[in-house]
Amino acid sequence: MWLAPEEVLLANALWVTERANPFFLLQRRRGHGKGGGLTGLLVGTLDVVLDSSARVAPYRILHQTLDSQIYWAVACGSSRKEITEHWEWLENNLLQTLAIFDNTEDITTFVKGKIHGIIAEENKNQQPQGDEDPGKFKEAELKMRKQFGMPEEEKLVNYYSCSYWKGRVPRQGWLYLTVNHLCFYSFLLGKEVTLIVQWVDVTQLEKNATLLFPECIKVSTRDSELYFSMFLNISETFKLMEQLANIAMRQLLDNKGFVEDMLLPKPSRPLKNISALKRDLDARAKNEWYHATFRLPKDERLDGHTDCTLWTPFNKIHILGQMFVSNNYICFASKAEEACHLIIPLREVTIVEKADSSSVLPSPLSISTKSKMTFLFANLKDRDFLVQRISDFLQRTSSKKSCSNDGARKKSFGSPTCEETPEQSPSSPLEISPASSFNNQLANFCADKVPTVSKGLLKLFGTNSKNISESRQAKEKMKEESWNIHFFEYGRGMCMYRTAKTRELVLKGIPENLRGELWLLFSGAWNEMVTHSGYYAELVEQSMGKYSLATEEIERDLHRSMPEHPAFQNELGIAALRRVLTAYAFRNPTIGYCQAMNIVTSVLLLYCNEEEAFWLLVALCERMLPDYYNTRVVGALIDQGIFEELTRDCLPLLSEKMQDLGVISSISLSWFLTLFLSVMPFESAVVIVDCFFYEGIKVILQVSLSILDANMETLLNCCDEGEAMTVLGRYLDNVVNQHSVSPPIPHLHALLTSGDEPPVQIDIFELIKTAYEKFDHLKADDIEQMRFKQRLKVIHSLEDTAKRSVVRAVSGDISFSMQELEDLYVVFKAKHLMSCYWGNHTAASQRDQSLPYLEQYRINIEQFRELFAALTPWSCGLHTPVLAERMFRLLDENKDALINFKEFATGMSGMYHGDLTEKLKLLYKLHLPPALSPEEAESALEATNYFKDGNTTEVFPFVSELDFFLQCDSKEAAVQADKALKERNFKEQEEKSTSPQDYRYHLQLWAKEKDSKKETIKDFPKMSQEQFIELCKTLYNMFSEDPVEQELYHAIATVASLLLRIGEVGKKFSHQSPKKVDDSKANSSQEVASEEESPTSEQSQNSTVERYPHVNSEDKGFGDIHLEKHHQENQILMDGGGEGPGSPIQMLSDDETKDDMSMSSYSMVSTGSLQCEDIADDTVLVGCEAGSSVARYGSTIDTDWSISFEQVLASMLTETALVNYFEKKIDITQKIKEQKKVERQYSSNSDYELSSVSG
Repeated sequence: MWLAPEEVLLANALWVTERANPFFLLQRRRGHGKGGGLTGLLVGTLDVVLDSSARVAPYRILHQTLDSQIYWAVACGSSRKEITEHWEWLENNLLQTLAIFDNTEDITTFVKGKIHGIIAEENKNQQPQGDEDPGKFKEAELKMRKQFGMPEEEKLVNYYSCSYWKGRVPRQGWLYLTVNHLCFYSFLLGKEVTLIVQWVDVTQLEKNATLLFPECIKVSTRDSELYFSMFLNISETFKLMEQLANIAMRQLLDNKGFVEDMLLPKPSRPLKNISALKRDLDARAKNEWYHATFRLPKDERLDGHTDCTLWTPFNKIHILGQMFVSNNYICFASKAEEACHLIIPLREVTIVEKADSSSVLPSPLSISTKSKMTFLFANLKDRDFLVQRISDFLQRTSSKKSCSNDGARKKSFGSPTCEETPEQSPSSPLEISPASSFNNQLANFCADKVPTVSKGLLKLFGTNSKNISESRQAKEKMKEESWNIHFFEYGRGMCMYRTAKTRELVLKGIPENLRGELWLLFSGAWNEMVTHSGYYAELVEQSMGKYSLATEEIERDLHRSMPEHPAFQNELGIAALRRVLTAYAFRNPTIGYCQAMNIVTSVLLLYCNEEEAFWLLVALCERMLPDYYNTRVVGALIDQGIFEELTRDCLPLLSEKMQDLGVISSISLSWFLTLFLSVMPFESAVVIVDCFFYEGIKVILQVSLSILDANMETLLNCCDEGEAMTVLGRYLDNVVNQHSVSPPIPHLHALLTSGDEPPVQIDIFELIKTAYEKFDHLKADDIEQMRFKQRLKVIHSLEDTAKRSVVRAVSGDISFSMQELEDLYVVFKAKHLMSCYWGNHTAASQRDQSLPYLEQYRINIEQFRELFAALTPWSCGLHTPVLAERMFRLLDENKDALINFKEFATGMSGMYHGDLTEKLKLLYKLHLPPALSPEEAESALEATNYFKDGNTTEVFPFVSELDFFLQCDSKEAAVQADKALKERNFKEQEEKSTSPQDYRYHLQLWAKEKDSKKETIKDFPKMSQEQFIELCKTLYNMFSEDPVEQELYHAIATVASLLLRIGEVGKKFSHQSPKKVDDSKANSSQEVASEEESPTSEQSQNSTVERYPHVNSEDKGFGDIHLEKHHQENQILMDGGGEGPGSPIQMLSDDETKDDMSMSSYSMVSTGSLQCEDIADDTVLVGCEAGSSVARYGSTIDTDWSISFEQVLASMLTETALVNYFEKKIDITQKIKEQKKVERQYSSNSDYELSSVSG
């Protein structure tokens, strides 16, 4: 990169000049590259330890003049290629111009001005990136990419100086944290350490202190444990590592990789050494905390925060805290936990004004809302800027829309002024008939004729107040009065002050008339409903009558949702539940529908109308219980892990017993997924739901711990899981709500757990109070920290389960061992993830969680090509990518340009396992459509250009008697080949006949059906001449660098020649005229052929050289040549003989023999491996005479020529070298290990040549 010219006083200190001219020097830093001796070794170590390489690149260009001792640095580079480009530009563009100047000062001024102009031009073209990433950071990113071989798509987030403990020795170096990898590099006194760890492979991150490591970060993977210490700011580093690992886990979970947020606000002033990505991640972390603390929509972006005080009228004091401003909300959180939280939607704000400052109240700011509430903030550091930001956000807020939304909302909260709808009995005429069509239901819903559009089901199916005791009614009225007083003092609606008093009232129970309203407020669902008016109705309209897997599951579970409640014993409640669940499945197809959603939604519908219940379900599934209701209930498993960890910490005596019994995993999922609604009486469980919407998951964990604590003695005496489950079941069945004004609903679980003794009843409010008192130490931030830790464990556990499932599914059809399949799966999955990291996010990188495990990871042809080259035993040099593409087309049966793991493993197994026949089958298929594309087949025509031009290209229009002799000769070869094939099949049948014959009838039928689907040799189509040429190319390239490559070349030459003759004869017989040739013509042709043959009979019998695939020569007959003689001649050549006049050596000129020293006395090709796609000129075939009619093809491929797989197999069996090559066992383990290597030691590829450093 070009540098603003800087003075350099000592040009040669620590630098070596490599190139020079009168005006410029190109220098390399000592210790970088080859040589350097002890000085270079020390400089290299200092560069790594002191980070001088991040400020000073390994290459630089200096400007110099003859009369001055001062040098000017004008360019630097991280690689020789980069610095050479700059040097060549200077030589080509400046040297001639500079030679004109007479004054050296003018030369320097001109050079400096030119360099400044180049830098300005580059900055103009790359202004955004130049502003965001400072120069030092960009230099470090370039160094990271070069050092670890990362592409440009891999972004560096930050880097830190630290020590990596390898054994007991610390290695001081630099830790680079990228979006997808953790990388470490150290070079100390000639010893180099390079680490690359993918974040998706991290199973545990811990920050701890031990005697050996004072304060260190432990990074665990499945294969190793890495320790890093001596950080300048270990907390910042650990927090960033957690965030990046969390993003990687999210990618495994829902295939959502890291996408840079382009809408983040720009910093008011540039931040030193902070990358844009680091700033992005910091902003994300703050946003996530902001959303979770104030229950705001996920698309809300925090603009900034500042310290301030808030005047609280209920206790007449100023509370110290922080104000948070985002694009739609102003929020306040006190420093003291639970002292006060406040949420002010900008849609509610009417006035923002600066009040007069005083010594008592400096820099005050007053905010008024539509509900006549005024909030007074003070001690604001930058009040003018804050007011300007709030004004900007207010201008973007649509006040008209929010007013209409709020007006509609007030009616739905059941205010006394709204018109009450008469309560409906199950036999009400408004009840929707089950037989009514979807269209009628939709019309009624849109016309607000359905009662559940405006009211909860409890108001429609209310109970008779005569059946409720007066004491319960009095307590209910007292609760309502307490809340009304609270609303008067603290405000009502979204702008209510939320304090410890609010929590106390929630713990005492929310009145049934206020339950729906307060659930919406505390969960934040109100905000989303108000800002998305009409959204639910649109979803209902779009989803009505649409069928999917989710709707089928919904229909199956509708009548299982609180069937004991009268509201769901008729079609009105069922239809409302159907609409809400179907609308949500339509909104979020990733989740769709999960069991337990029906139970929770049915309770929401009791207290809310349909739209409110829908938005509460959205808040529950997408914010409050993240990932709970996906296909693998990951969120519930994560919180189950937290529950187990808390049990170990809080109830250590019980924890070990519960683990032995396996109870926690059985109970916690049902408790968490349904919020105790399925395991506890409804009127009691709904009190826990009240607390949940206010406190979040914390209260569920506290109540769960309290339940175990209350039953500790009994559980410790349990002998098995069933007994423990019974104990807990009976306890939960008898948790009662003495304050409920609803009649008790029979709990189905109670019927299964009745005992002889009358159970002891537990008051739900006492249970909750005990839970809060005993386990009050639980904090929301601690739970989020524990969730991250458990997320690593759970997702890796699920991935392992998926791996085992896939391996079991494919193991029956594939010959690899289970361990080999697991290793292959890891490599295959890693290649898929690479497309998520650096790919263009095509179909290959998309992972559909709804698909079976086998289909979730898929790779495209580019990724397969890389894996094939790394793992195949059939390495073909430059021909390998071609073979890989053919294999991909063969495996891609559904033609979607993607293959799953089973297809991949099938292809690999075909190359590694099976006998000669199976491997040849695969190789044969690779050279037939669809594996062989039409373009490749056409390219075979170009092979004819490699053969000599013959004098005669005419093909005789009749079959001569000599051709008949050739047919006899070929028939004899075929008979021998068929005999070998039959012997092989006979042995296989003998082995099969020894298996037991006592199969049952249905197993025999199944076996026959399975066998009938197997592909037999006779099912294979014949191979054309173009395809055969491609097959021979592959075989020639495949044998290069094999220990016995010369024998293999000789063998394949023999087989190819034989197959060419067989195909030629077969063509002639298939086209022979049915009319018999006259004897006279036959005799005359025989005589002519004999005359033609006689001068060359000696040569045609001894010569074994033929160019592949043609030799255009004189049209000559073969004569009466038999296969035995032909085979004997080949055998002589194999044994090293045949150096007579007709041998291959003698067929070459003397000069050729001298020049090509790699030719042995029996070599059929040069030992230089055939890496090109076409057969080279030094390739020769054996066993087919130079004058054969097989070679008479002219300049085009013979389209009538063909051979069958049986002929290929039979010919291969005649050559021991080929049989041994395809029969030998090859272990894939080593190739997989090379792919999975995590720690890489660079030696020859490193800039630091260890072998030469010592010199």
